[in-house]
Amino acid sequence: MQITTAVPHIGALDAPEAAPDDRLVEAARETIIAIGEDPGREGLARTPERVARSWRFLTQGYQTDLDELVNSAIFDEKCGEIVAVKNIRFFSMCEHHMLPFFGICHVGYIPNGRVIGLSKIPRIVDMFARRLQIQERLTQQIAAALNQVLNPRGVAIVMEAHHLCMMMRGVEKESSLTLTSEMTGAFRENRKTREEFLGLAGMRIIP
Repeated sequence: MQITTAVPHIGALDAPEAAPDDRLVEAARETIIAIGEDPGREGLARTPERVARSWRFLTQGYQTDLDELVNSAIFDEKCGEIVAVKNIRFFSMCEHHMLPFFGICHVGYIPNGRVIGLSKIPRIVDMFARRLQIQERLTQQIAAALNQVLNPRGVAIVMEAHHLCMMMRGVEKESSLTLTSEMTGAFRENRKTREEFLGLAGMRIIP
């Protein structure tokens, strides 16, 4: 029996909003000046503080500890089939241009005597997404985290994302979609197992 769940995006890390960092406030203010705007005008007067708070939220993954996030939500269970959580919405920041990339993440694993609380999976995705990232590394980090806390028989990750650095600047390809995957254990070794996960995730399998 396979278990598959589709989840909406939630405020996965549930962290309270911190006071703005003075360094981020000043950096935002200097950026406004550098592009030729007036940080003192009405519409921009509080923008540096807003930007600082926003960046603290968007990068809070740096302050998140994996063990504390999982919080012992690992349970002994004799389940030997694929557990999949699909359509996890995520938002991250490209480390090359500091512009957003966003999309959905599909996660699957095959338990090895232990399962993780389902809500922890999107929290792990957000832990690594809320950093300066590239999609390739983000995909690998999510897989590595699940391997670390579960030691499962295999982990499968597929991420689909739109990158604003490719859409609103540079090559300006508005319809481009970047896909990355990371397969470990049984998903890497067994084609049928891999295809079963891709089918559960709603991916088209090319013969």
